[in-house]
Amino acid sequence: MSGTTSAPRGLDGVVAAQTKLSHVDGQNGVLIIGGYSIEELAGKVTFEQAAHLLWKGKLPTPEEHKALSAEIAALRALPEAAMAVVREAAGKKAPPIDTLRMACATLSLDLERPNDISPEADFANAKMLVARFPTIVAAHTRLIQGQEPIAPRTDLSLAANFLYMVFGKEPDPIAARALDTYWVTVIDHGMNASTFAGRVIASTRSDAVSAITGAIGALKGPLHGGAPGPVLDMLLDIKTTDNADPWVRNELAAGRRIMGFGHRVYKVRDPRAEVLSKVAEEMSGAVLHDRKLFELAREVEKTVLRVLDEVKPGRNLKTNVEFYTALVLQSLGLQPATFVSLFACGRAAGWCAHVIEQHAEDHLIRPQSEYVGPRGLTVSS
Repeated sequence: MSGTTSAPRGLDGVVAAQTKLSHVDGQNGVLIIGGYSIEELAGKVTFEQAAHLLWKGKLPTPEEHKALSAEIAALRALPEAAMAVVREAAGKKAPPIDTLRMACATLSLDLERPNDISPEADFANAKMLVARFPTIVAAHTRLIQGQEPIAPRTDLSLAANFLYMVFGKEPDPIAARALDTYWVTVIDHGMNASTFAGRVIASTRSDAVSAITGAIGALKGPLHGGAPGPVLDMLLDIKTTDNADPWVRNELAAGRRIMGFGHRVYKVRDPRAEVLSKVAEEMSGAVLHDRKLFELAREVEKTVLRVLDEVKPGRNLKTNVEFYTALVLQSLGLQPATFVSLFACGRAAGWCAHVIEQHAEDHLIRPQSEYVGPRGLTVSS
């Protein structure tokens, strides 16, 4: 094609943007968020602090942290239009991630200037979206179970309030900290499919709510949204530690993937898995919804890694974030159907940061395509 160069399939290896938000080094197992390694942030800062880092380029002062947390807390309640969508979606048994996408799109109805893409508007919208995503997921969870939604509180952290809205009681501090750490761990991850989708939309000078709605749509796809739910299916199918070795070998012989292991980018252990494994260890002494499943998972992990090294030497198929997402979230008593939407609650802060960055760049993302169809066809008379 004249004047252009063909890109690899799926844009693999193509640098699509410059960003100060995050960096993924798959060869060395490094994830940098706003200048900090994920190990330095997760478990040491709150989700609100990590969001401030991405939105403002620095961790907040104590006063800024307190103010941001209060501002987000004050925005948690859903407008009537959004709650109506959640109720309708629950009545039709729509999946949580679809409900989140549909409800997110209504949130622009609550804005005085829904098309404003100024830095001030983007920051305000980021706070609003991060505040309301957990409320949407919690309300849908309650309604699907035949229960009425619980109104959010403003005196709890974002994570603690979500667990309160789901279970109707204040969570154990360790449980709230586990969810908060999980959200920090998944807050941003380079130019993945949903982030790129959101940036493409923002590059047209479209608004933040539209861009984040599109990002949710990209996340929904199973090639991107991950497989934390199927990890639990795997564990339930294995049943006992004695069955783990033959089960894994049978799956590999049949050409099937072992869920929760291997990653398209990371060629070594996923650093997010390392962080969440420590969260799981902390939970094991205090807060567990299903101890037997938890203990089985830890033994299955050891078996899978051993068998993978033996059957697929040199492939470096290590534990990824999906395995520990399943382990941590199920240990909190949350249902697998909600796992992708809970991921979105954490990733929303990163998506919003990319929208802010893309709006500041103000350049349309418009790649070329290579035509490979026929030419010279004629219409018969």
